[in-house]
This record gives sequence, C-alpha cells and structure tokens, in this order.
Amino acid sequence: MIAFFRCCRSSHLIKRSSTSLFSTASSQPGDFQRTLLNAVSRSGIGLHTGITAQVRLLPAPAGVGRYFVHLSDDGQTKEEEVQVPASIHSVKETNLSTCIGQGDVRIRTIEHLLSALEGLGVHNCRIEIHGGNEVPLLDGSAKTWVDAIHEAGITFALDDKGDKLEHINFSLMEPVYVSKGDSFVAAFPSQDLRITYGIDFCEVPAIRNQWFSIHLDKDSTYMREISPARTFCIREQIEKMRAAGLIKGGSMDNAIICSMSNGWLNPPLRFTDEPCRHKLLDLIGDLALCSENGNPGLPIAHIVAFKASHWLHIEFGNALLKAKMNQHRGSK
Repeated sequence: MIAFFRCCRSSHLIKRSSTSLFSTASSQPGDFQRTLLNAVSRSGIGLHTGITAQVRLLPAPAGVGRYFVHLSDDGQTKEEEVQVPASIHSVKETNLSTCIGQGDVRIRTIEHLLSALEGLGVHNCRIEIHGGNEVPLLDGSAKTWVDAIHEAGITFALDDKGDKLEHINFSLMEPVYVSKGDSFVAAFPSQDLRITYGIDFCEVPAIRNQWFSIHLDKDSTYMREISPARTFCIREQIEKMRAAGLIKGGSMDNAIICSMSNGWLNPPLRFTDEPCRHKLLDLIGDLALCSENGNPGLPIAHIVAFKASHWLHIEFGNALLKAKMNQHRGSK
C-alpha cells in the first residue's frame, strides 16, 4: 500500500498518452505458464480493517489467471460462488491500498500478495479468503508471501485438455505515460524488464528523495531485492488516518514508522532505501492486475515512476491495456 503521507501535493489534472504499440511474443521458447504445485495458507490482521483473515493459495489451470473467492466465515464455499478476477477492470478503490470487487464482494489490500505472485511468475492461482475481506498485512512486505509460494512449490500449469500453454509477454514499442501534477508513471521500449522508482518526502529528513532501479531478469532478483521491503508511514499522520477509519491494524510489527523530527522509530531498516523499494513492490502488485489469460501483467519495458499513488499505478495500467487493445485491433 502507499505511504500514509505525501509531501508536495499534486494538482488534479491528469495527462496521459496511450498510443503505444506492443509486439506479442513468448518470453523464450518453452517458457510455459505456471501455477502452484500445492495449496498453502497464511493468516493475519488486515491493515485497514484490523480484522484477522486467512488466505489460501491454490493451483489453477493454465489460461485461467489469478482470481479471488471470498468464502463464508467457516471457510466453506458459498452456495453461489463469486469469483473476483485479479484484473484492472475489477478495481473499486485505491485509497491507501488497492481494492477489487465483483457485485457486492470486495477484496482489499491485494497488492503485496499479487506482487509476490507476479514477481515469482505465478500467473494462474485461485486465492480463497475468509474471516474478513482484507488480505493480511503480515510483516508489511511481500516476503512472507514469497516464502509461502516457495513452500507450495511452482509448476507448469495445464489447461482443461491437459496441455501446457506458452506464456505471452508484451514488448513495448512506443512510450506510454500518465501523470498528475509532478507525479508520473511512464514506460519506454526496452529489450528487458527494468523498473525505476523515485519518491520525494521533502518534509521528512530521514527519507527525503530516493531512487531505486532494478533489472528484473530472474525470480531470485525480486525475492532478494524487492520482496523484503516493508510498508512505511509518517508518525505525525497516524492519528489522522485512524480518525478516518483507516490503518486499524497497523503497528510497529507490520510497518516501519518515521517521524518528521526524530527519524525512524523502529529500526533497523532492511535497506537504506527501503521506502522506495516498497513503492516499487506496490507498483508490481498493482500492474499485476494487467495480467490476462494467465500471462504476465508487466510488459517488457523500462517502467519509470515518480511520487505515484495506487490510483496513478492503476491509471497507468489502464493506459497499457488500452494501448494493447489498439495494437490488437490494428493487426487484424
């Protein structure tokens, strides 16, 4: 989720460019869609609701993609199961986290879990949640989800005919960008996937301006460099957020907290630029919602973001999908 404070407020004008072209290609010959080998569960408290929920990750067939199912309180499938696709078209709210929904069902704070699944290349997964409708925050990072995925194991996904499906990446051919004030997310053609993220907390000396860039060439790169980065907040903003009915489950056990005057209140940090890395983690989780039919959500491109929010991440994802659709139409 995003930090609970942003210094440098942006205007309400949003600019976007979505005339980009994508080429469609399999990552490498024999690079097939993947899913989990076994089911695995984790439980914990939700950041905003403060309610304990259990999430169970299960294998799913090739081509199905990732989707959520909200079970009854006793963990049983409801009489009329409602599946909520982990799709950008399902997004309902982006206030300090990303919430998706279908009908009356809402699933909150999905970005850390989806970041782990996308980062490890698991694009087909059934995700059951019960006891609450918010994915547990756990330690505030994606590391616990990465550990759970490794515990379950990763294998090739099979379709309903028992066949593997090659996964399809989209290579960006022209720039795409969205912006709001001085905040932006952009992507540029590249031969491989690289993400660069910048943050600017000018009123918080312990954070200030940070940039982090990474070449995501292997699952282990995400696991080592991105997944351990925890969510963060500014101490002086906590009471305001709680008064608004948010961060009921936030604590020093699941977030790193920084004071404007006294610096970090619960060190040590896992990285000197941990806040910036966590924003990149969130971006991966939000753009995982661009996944379609069991294929990666992230395009092959150099993605650059600065002072972006969940809302701007989703706007960028919509621009990517619109460009992809235009390319498909143009190729017919």
